[in-house]
Amino acid sequence: MDLQLYNTYRRRKEPFRPLQPPRVGMYVCGVTVYDLTHIGHARSLVVFDVLYRYLKYLGFRVLYVRNFTDIDDKIINRAQQEGVTFREIAERYIAEFYADTDPLGLERPDVEPRATEHIPEMIEAIRRLIEKGHAYVADGNVYFSVESFPGYGKLSGRSPEEMMAGARIEPDPKKRNPLDFALWKASKPGEPSWSSPWGEGRPGWHLECSVMSQKYLGETLDIHGGGQDLIFPHHENEIAQSEALTGKPFVRYWVHNGFVQVRGEKMSKSLGNIVTLKEILREHHPEALRLFLLGRHYRSPVDYTPERLREASRSLERLYAVLLRVKRAEGSDEGGWGKVVELSEGLPDRFHQAMSDDLNTPRALAGLFELMREVNRIQGPMPRPVAERIRRALEPYQRVLGILGEDPEGFFESKRMRKLKVLGISPEEVQRLIEERDRARKRKDFETADRIRDHLASYGIRLMDTPEGTTWDVNG
Repeated sequence: MDLQLYNTYRRRKEPFRPLQPPRVGMYVCGVTVYDLTHIGHARSLVVFDVLYRYLKYLGFRVLYVRNFTDIDDKIINRAQQEGVTFREIAERYIAEFYADTDPLGLERPDVEPRATEHIPEMIEAIRRLIEKGHAYVADGNVYFSVESFPGYGKLSGRSPEEMMAGARIEPDPKKRNPLDFALWKASKPGEPSWSSPWGEGRPGWHLECSVMSQKYLGETLDIHGGGQDLIFPHHENEIAQSEALTGKPFVRYWVHNGFVQVRGEKMSKSLGNIVTLKEILREHHPEALRLFLLGRHYRSPVDYTPERLREASRSLERLYAVLLRVKRAEGSDEGGWGKVVELSEGLPDRFHQAMSDDLNTPRALAGLFELMREVNRIQGPMPRPVAERIRRALEPYQRVLGILGEDPEGFFESKRMRKLKVLGISPEEVQRLIEERDRARKRKDFETADRIRDHLASYGIRLMDTPEGTTWDVNG
């Protein structure tokens, strides 16, 4: 089955046909680096990481570009509040971005351009747009004239009236049309700026993505991705300025991921419900977040609640428990394992069918969980030939979805350590208390031994006394 992708521009699923197969040029709008990365960012990052991985899995040669917006009103405001330069803010939050997102196992894009590194190219693009009659200068600012581009609105499908109602249009008497957007902003006192033929200033946000994507991928991109909130005005404006500049189609496939809500509400600072990656990863394994996000189709909204993420964590643990049985397989008698063998052998094809249908990750995961349930029905050691079939069946999930990539014993050990960190007790303290309890039991001081057991139980730590000694685990 050929890969089918939903093209926002066409409003339908279409067979994926890159311009110059097997090469694929993919650009995804990155973050504006003025604050910590949150779960909304994570969804887009994971979705396009999976698309990137799957295209390579299918044999395409992908050039993946994702930008950093490192100059913007929000960055400038943050810098002024803290009394530092805008570059210090940008560098700080780029470093925070990597610290927070690298644990998710994201494959780094091939190119990660920054807006401030491409100012000369942006100035040249503006000059050409003015020359072609698509832009005009007004008091040190340069605006794109939407009336000069007849196709404006073709991505969002909105009328001019709907665009006026749906956009946060800032009144500006210097504009010829309220929908005209800034290509160059004249600098205000104390703001960072660059020299241009129109005076000191900085580029508009929309322009940077057009210039950087076309610099690295050519005048027509195979895929342009981002969140649904970017369709209008950002991506609409990108189309207008790019196609006005080149006279060629800007993008062949527009791919947009759905929103993340928090308990049914839009995530926003005004509501105080921003959930950062730092918060999530303190308690949960990064693959649990991937599993949670991939459990919904990428175009559908995801409703985050702590309970749903905990359920994803439990599902991930059940999958790793199967991997642990695979690792500890022994013997060769496959009697009673026929259904598991059948499911294992059919799983890669089911994965391919699901993923080629517009990255249907929920359907792909359904096949995985069916295999897991069948394995768990059978007691006793797993035969080595069955284990080998399961290993092969899981390979595309590991390569493309980025899950089940750890050694299972290490996974469960890291789970214990993460839980202890959340609980505020170290493994060394747990071990010290166990040894103190052992000494109390040897001198038949059962009151002290029970008190230590109860104390550890208050942290969710359960003790298992065996002939070989006391072992422990953490609940939840």
